Amino acid sequence: MSEITQKQLEANRENSKFGGVKTDDGKAISKMNALKHGLLSSQVLIEAEKNEKENLADLSVRINEQLLPMGEFEVFLTDRIISNIWRLKRLLKIESSLMEFGNNEMVLILQDDIQQANRTQITNMLRNELFERIMRYEANIERGIFKSLHELQRLQAIRKGEKIAAPIALDIDLTEKN
Repeated sequence: MSEITQKQLEANRENSKFGGVKTDDGKAISKMNALKHGLLSSQVLIEAEKNEKENLADLSVRINEQLLPMGEFEVFLTDRIISNIWRLKRLLKIESSLMEFGNNEMVLILQDDIQQANRTQITNMLRNELFERIMRYEANIERGIFKSLHELQRLQAIRKGEKIAAPIALDIDLTEKN
């Protein structure tokens, strides 16, 4: 790559003054531009779930009543558990929709010719990659739930004065060494 000239740098600075979103409303909209499925969203409740605020609040109340967090860090871990449970529920809806799409695609294959079969073959390949990704997300979300839950349980046991063993961490290397 070649270095940028001083003239290009000045032009870039001048152009940057004109571009970009200026209003708060515009910024709120533009931050959602890359959102596809919401599984990795920093926000627990995404735009498509506006009407589910009450369900999330109910889930939060139920989990807090069950886990009884005390102190800032326990509340933080409980919030992580709640947000991951919510994401897992979202993922299951996505998975269900994807499976429904697959069922509809199979019906189409019975009605059409070889071109439809080729299209379905490509769709199945893409869907398999999607399923693999969804399964990875599901495993990561579940791991996050249980990791937070176990740490919360450890903190609560310590707070109650119970003696607990230090957490055990194992590093497993599955690569072959020649």
